[in-house]
Amino acid sequence: MFDEIHYQPETVAVHGGQRRSAEGEMSEPIFASTSFVFSSAAEAAARFSGEKPGNIYSRFTNPTVQVFEQRLAAMEGGERAVATSSGMAAILATCLGLLKSGDHMVASNGIFGSTVILFNNYLAKFGIETSYAPLTDLAAWRAAIRPNTRILFLETPANPLTEVADIAQLAALAHEYGCLLVVDNTVCTSALQRPLQLGADVVVVSATKYIDGQGRAIGGAVIGREKEVGGDVYGVLRTAGPCLSPFHAWMFLKGLETLGVRMQAHCANALALAEWLERQPAVERVFYPGLVSHPQHELAKRQQRGFGGLLSFEVKGGRDAAWKVIDHTRLIAITANLGDTKTTITHPATTTHGRLTPEARAAAGIKDNLVRVAVGLENLEDIKSDLARGLNR
Repeated sequence: MFDEIHYQPETVAVHGGQRRSAEGEMSEPIFASTSFVFSSAAEAAARFSGEKPGNIYSRFTNPTVQVFEQRLAAMEGGERAVATSSGMAAILATCLGLLKSGDHMVASNGIFGSTVILFNNYLAKFGIETSYAPLTDLAAWRAAIRPNTRILFLETPANPLTEVADIAQLAALAHEYGCLLVVDNTVCTSALQRPLQLGADVVVVSATKYIDGQGRAIGGAVIGREKEVGGDVYGVLRTAGPCLSPFHAWMFLKGLETLGVRMQAHCANALALAEWLERQPAVERVFYPGLVSHPQHELAKRQQRGFGGLLSFEVKGGRDAAWKVIDHTRLIAITANLGDTKTTITHPATTTHGRLTPEARAAAGIKDNLVRVAVGLENLEDIKSDLARGLNR
């Protein structure tokens, strides 16, 4: 078996977790089986009780999924990973596993719109309350913590305004009050940022984005310590069943093999595009951590190994001008997904964050003239030309 401890992250991304069968396959096999056979009734009883390790049922034990989990855990620097059917399922499983009725959570203002809806509309039904704090305001986080607070939850960089949180600082605050720090690492992935090394307790990712990298598969994962992730979160997966399919796990394994080189290419294109956008007369402001003008630029340099492929910008002229920029693109795809090799563009106020109240959008800093671009791997000049078509109007 490949030993992740002795190799660098780029090598782990290619080999981690793989166990070759007697067939000697080069690529990981897809175990398309719902269940697994036992040699005896006693062995079946031992596996179901947890006395003996082994496969039982693909809802919670599938060899292909387990290779993905082990590889991702090694890349993030965690003891255990649990794969889920989507990124939102990863967040839900984390909350159901680690919270109970009467508990309180503090989340950052700028988290993904669907996450806000999950917290406010659905977890609230079960007596779990959520308060919100500005991502970069440590005093506001401290003030929001209550005696029954159990989790601090954040995205960094935040989508779509790319604000960057000081993970180590927030981890220290969480632990001071006996809370867990949960970080959504979707935008950076382990190729650019490892929150667990900075003090976070749990990492969630949407594998749908950069881990897949080509817009083919939906999935997610939770990574952290054996106690929380291997116990509490895994228990939710085993019982409630928001599981990842073996085929999608295999696709994500192939994505992990090229994640490092793709993320560097995304970063290079995004930085060059952000610098170009800052020079455009029709643009009021550009949000990208790689820019010196970004408020957390120095923090991002210390905390991340790259600035990511996501940026946003405000257009002069309000929503109509923002929509005009979007509608005049021909190469760039108008879609809310990100992390694809293809560049995508969307209007956050009416798509990803459209279900939020106007007050919640305002608190998150999402204006009607904001445009988000997830920069792909096309030729940079072609991306710029496509955006210029609308900006020049």
